[in-house]
This record gives sequence, structure tokens and C-alpha cells, in this order.
Amino acid sequence: MELVVRSKVRQQLVEMFECAVDAVAGYNATKRVVGKQCFRPDLIIAVGKAASGMCAGALSALADQKCHPQALLVTKYQHTDQTMLDHPNVTVIEAAHPVPDAQSLVAGAQMRSAVNAMAQGSKLLLLVSGGTSSLAEHLPQDVSLSDWQALTDQMLSAGFNIGQINARRKETSLLKDGKLLQAFDGSEVQVLAISDVEGDGISVIGSGTGDTKHCRAQSRIELIGTNRVARLAAQESAERAGYPVQCNIENMYRDVNEVAVDIGTTLLQGSAGVYIFGGEPTVELPENPGSGGRNQALALSLSEKIAGRSNIHILVAGTDGSDGPTNAAGGIVDGDTASDTVGVKDALARADAGSYLRQSNDIFITGPTNTNVMDVVIAIIE
Repeated sequence: MELVVRSKVRQQLVEMFECAVDAVAGYNATKRVVGKQCFRPDLIIAVGKAASGMCAGALSALADQKCHPQALLVTKYQHTDQTMLDHPNVTVIEAAHPVPDAQSLVAGAQMRSAVNAMAQGSKLLLLVSGGTSSLAEHLPQDVSLSDWQALTDQMLSAGFNIGQINARRKETSLLKDGKLLQAFDGSEVQVLAISDVEGDGISVIGSGTGDTKHCRAQSRIELIGTNRVARLAAQESAERAGYPVQCNIENMYRDVNEVAVDIGTTLLQGSAGVYIFGGEPTVELPENPGSGGRNQALALSLSEKIAGRSNIHILVAGTDGSDGPTNAAGGIVDGDTASDTVGVKDALARADAGSYLRQSNDIFITGPTNTNVMDVVIAIIE
């Protein structure tokens, strides 16, 4: 993790975050589940930001069972592990997120073709994680990619939440809302999912790409990673470090400014210990936004709330290691971060929190984590 750790407490925050991510890592979670069962697929399709790790975990577990299926792996640019790029049984397609591109259409077409070509009696293992909605798409003939990109941009800029965006996607897409599996002619499909949505519903994760409601074959769905699992792992890490955990809740589902007010108030009024929050806030962008994402915006906004409090340290990060169209996961802030009051207000107004956090050396960069269970905030009050 590319972070200059200025204090022991910051290092402890990073360790808690790493434990949270490890608990829901695509490789670990998938290998654990696949290794415990006798399901031997003829094909694996792994799609989403965690697809590389999930695919690797499944292939490792199946190899132990002398099963070596072909796999189609669809993930975000620069999110594929080298082992998957070099694997003879794996076809890799990388595409754009959060706004789809031409490669997203290539991925969607190949996924549909692969599923529709499976023979009677065959078995499919479908691995789905957050980011799927953008990374793989198949559009009707009367909807162009440019139209779809413009609509996605508009919804993101207006601060639509993931449920609202996915509902619109499902209306149009020929992959979403269970349509991918509609023409599956095999005997059995198993869906393993890592959730990046409130409520963890399979009809919402990836806009329902893994939904089996239209599938005629025998099907089984299992959720193998959630925000709650990650937060509990962070809590266990905090307790091992000797901190009392005062709060561990999943409540960040409103505008980022409202979330900042609530968390900031809780921390300013709280007693010593660790505070953990989860979810995925929304952000409304101005025209020509600067560098950053919702986690960087939340981190900087929280730094403004705790300005001058030397005993409060806060980590805000996306569990997938990416925040908006940047290479940062979020930020780690304290009472000194917002020392430039005018600069903070200007950065927040221009949606340029990332630039400020880089200058103040409070940016948090992890690289791809091969999982995606939304965002976490971990705070320590000394």
C-alpha cells in the first residue's frame, strides 16, 4: 500500500482495512467455497472487479479435484493478476468502469455466446462481483454505446445511487435482470457472488447478471462476500490491537455530505475506541469535476469536521482499491489535514478532493484488491 505512514495509529488503521479486505478477497472466498463441494463445471465465467481473484480461487480449488475447465474472465483494466493472464485455460477481457466502453460490449457478447453454446447436461460456474454492470454489456440494436455512456454519465453525475442506476440498466440490457442465463441449455448453474450493494440481493448485484429467475436449469446461488463480513474482520483486528469497538454499522447510503455530518458528529461526541461504518454514499458532481471520488470527498469532508482534534484519525476507502476514475482507494485523515481551510472548501466545491489529499500526503493508494464490498470508514479516537 503506497502510503507514507506518519504514526503508529495510521498503521493500525491500514492493518484493520487490510484485514477487512482479506476476509472478502475474491481468491480466498471463492477457493474456500468451491473446495468444499463436488460441483465440477464445464465452464467458468467470472465478471466484475473481483473476477481475477475469484477465477483464480475457483481454478485452484478445482485443480485439486483434477478438474480443469475453460474460463472467461471479464474485469476492469489493470485488474487481472499475471497468473490469470498466463493461464492456458483462461480468456481475459478487460473493460471500463464505471462507464462502459467498446470492450464492455465485446465482453457482453462473448458471455452471451459462451452461455448459449453450452451443451445439454453441461454445468456452469458463474462468479459475479461489483462492477459487472459496466464491465459487460449487451445492448439492443436501437441503443448505441454513445447513448448508453451518456446516460450512465448523467446518472453518476446526478448522484443516483447504485439501486437507481441498476434499475435503469436492467430495463435496457440484454444481459442484466437474469437475461444472461435465459438461454442456458445445460443441466446446472452455480452462482457465487460478492456483494457491493445495500441488502446484498442477487437481483441487484451486477444489475442481476447472476440472477437465475429465467434459468430453466437447476440453479444455486451463494453469497460469499459482503460489507458486513469485511467490517466484522476490521472489528476483530481492532480488538486484537486492544481497542474497544464503540460502533460498527452499515449506514452510508445517502449523499456524501450528509454521511460526513453524521459520522463527524458521532466521532466528535464519542469516547475513545474504534468506530466502523460501511456502505456506499452518493455524490453529485459539478461541471468539470476535479480529481477524486466519493471516498476521497468523504475523507476530506471528515477532516474538516475534526480539524484541530489531534486524537482522531480516520481511514475512508473503497474495498476494491479504486475510488471514482482515480488510482486511489480513498484517504487517511486527521485533525491536521484540513489546516488549509480555504483550500479544503475549494477542493470540495470543485470535487477535487483527490488533489488536496495528494498535496497533504493523506491519499490512500492500495492498488486493485480483487474484491468489492462497497466502502468502509474506520476511525480511531485515542
